[in-house]
Amino acid sequence: MRILVCNDDGINAPGITALAAELCSLGQVIVVAPDSERSAASNSLTLAHPLRVREVTFPAPVEKAYAISGTPADCAKIGLSTLLPEKPDLVVSGINCGPNMCVDIFYSGTVAAAFEGAFRGILSAAVSLDSYSPRADFSVAAKWAVRCLRMLIDAEVEPARVYNINVPCIPENDVRGVKLTRTGTIDYREEYDHRHDPHGRSYYWLKGNPEIIDPAPDCDIVAVKAGYVSLTPLKADLTDSALLAALAGKIPLPEK
Repeated sequence: MRILVCNDDGINAPGITALAAELCSLGQVIVVAPDSERSAASNSLTLAHPLRVREVTFPAPVEKAYAISGTPADCAKIGLSTLLPEKPDLVVSGINCGPNMCVDIFYSGTVAAAFEGAFRGILSAAVSLDSYSPRADFSVAAKWAVRCLRMLIDAEVEPARVYNINVPCIPENDVRGVKLTRTGTIDYREEYDHRHDPHGRSYYWLKGNPEIIDPAPDCDIVAVKAGYVSLTPLKADLTDSALLAALAGKIPLPEK
């Protein structure tokens, strides 16, 4: 099995090192990641500047690794189209330092990189740890990610999807298992903290803590907070099919 690994925390992030090492148990791993952190880049692409590609050393047994001067989506795109000699069987993005659940999936560079694989009909997954600490232990999340991937492969699931995996930051023995979930609903009640730099110039810094709006146990954020690994299938088609059908009967569309 050939596996492309990307992330948005950068080529030197501990999460991608732990993930790539664990994924080597499934097959041949090639890492293509940003040369520095690109969190919250979503699906953005580099269009106004050239992409710089630099082959780098990476802990064994990863076969090859490349640092890219672009976004997570850039990394997946150039990996799939140019750097990998063959189409991979699996695209995995992560492990992100911080969860990617609820509305955060729309901003996440981790999820965006995985979607580049799904766009091409490849089984793809995004993996995140429910901790923002750079000193967090990513080994437990890496093990659970591979367990989830093995289950998905054995079940022969629909490949053109992103399987969003979020792991609680707790000891391995305390993880209660895997729960299939849907994206939950939160409200950040966002604020911008107004500050001043040493020169007296003002600037703003986004802040906000999530408040869970939907407490149902099948929501991703609720499951993770309860000690489960959350596994949520995502698709690229954002069309509200039910509303589309309802509108067809309500709105008289002009004919030429």
